[in-house]
Amino acid sequence: MADKTIFQKIGDGDIPVKMEYQDELCFCIRDINPQAPLHLLVIPRRLIARLDSAVEADEALLGHLLLVGRKVALGLGFEDGFRIVINNGPMAGETVPHLHVHVLAGRQMGWPPG
Repeated sequence: MADKTIFQKIGDGDIPVKMEYQDELCFCIRDINPQAPLHLLVIPRRLIARLDSAVEADEALLGHLLLVGRKVALGLGFEDGFRIVINNGPMAGETVPHLHVHVLAGRQMGWPPG
């Protein structure tokens, strides 16, 4: 069996962290290297390596991750705006091969990103 990703270890409780949100499909934690005053990661419990590995059957889960990101950002008081980011592959900044949604807020975001 392959080694677990750090996110699988967190989801399984092997690495204790404060959960900002959790349900049967995903959990939400703060990023250890925040790029904004609020920088959350919404992580599916089921491993999907990256967005280009997702299949049609993942559609509901992917939508759920976005809605959880919205719910947590708004619940923490960031009604004035937030950004959702999904990195896909090393050239996009992916560092953990376990799909996750970044939720950033609390500062003016620039465009284009990157």
